[in-house]
Amino acid sequence: MKTPKAESSQDLHASLVQKLGLAIADGRLAPHSILRLDELEVEHKVSRSVVREAARVLSSKGLLESRRRFGTVVQPEEAWNLYDPEVIRWRLASSRRLEQLQALNELRGAIEPHAARLAAGRVSWDGGSQLVSLAARLWAAGQSGNQDEFLRLDVEFHTAVLKASGNAMFSQLQNLVAEVLTGRTQHGLMPHLPQHEALQLHVDVASAIQRGEAAAAHAAMSRIVEQSTEEMGHIWSSHQQDGQLPA
Repeated sequence: MKTPKAESSQDLHASLVQKLGLAIADGRLAPHSILRLDELEVEHKVSRSVVREAARVLSSKGLLESRRRFGTVVQPEEAWNLYDPEVIRWRLASSRRLEQLQALNELRGAIEPHAARLAAGRVSWDGGSQLVSLAARLWAAGQSGNQDEFLRLDVEFHTAVLKASGNAMFSQLQNLVAEVLTGRTQHGLMPHLPQHEALQLHVDVASAIQRGEAAAAHAAMSRIVEQSTEEMGHIWSSHQQDGQLPA
């Protein structure tokens, strides 16, 4: 009989980072509270080196700060690196999930429509054709109810539009958009079958970009983000009425 394999130091460190990150994002570790590293050792049954490394990682993301004579202090949300993918994930896993998704969608609404407008003026015909093909595959996945494939193609589509904008800073926001789309699906704030309007809007964005119609591309992408916010609000409200919130 094989004995269970002991967790490596790296596994223990990653696990502790996740636990503390989630606790801070959810407010269970309150801003300005002081973390005692020796207490964390005992509570989580890990070594001091694991605790120190976890604290270092969380400090690099702005969630903790080491202060002389005070110790390790939990930081308020305004100090966090809110664009860090792990921080986004922790915020989306918190009890303030809908608020976080709305804030991220507001950011998308400021960036993605403009990216679509730029793409319409900069993308090649072949690049536009690839977007149209991607939108068609997204439509098919949505109609078939294949949620995993739909999510994969949805992330690919929005990433492609950001890249097609020709603006490297927009392109680097692809991870943020991917986390929003993934988080929305994982936490039950996405309809099982995408609305017909949503599928058509993705086709409209791709077609407008291919034709070089900047205003139309901007308008269609704006509506995609608006509709996403509306859908999440409706689903959240229905769960509240039923007494069951998404996990």
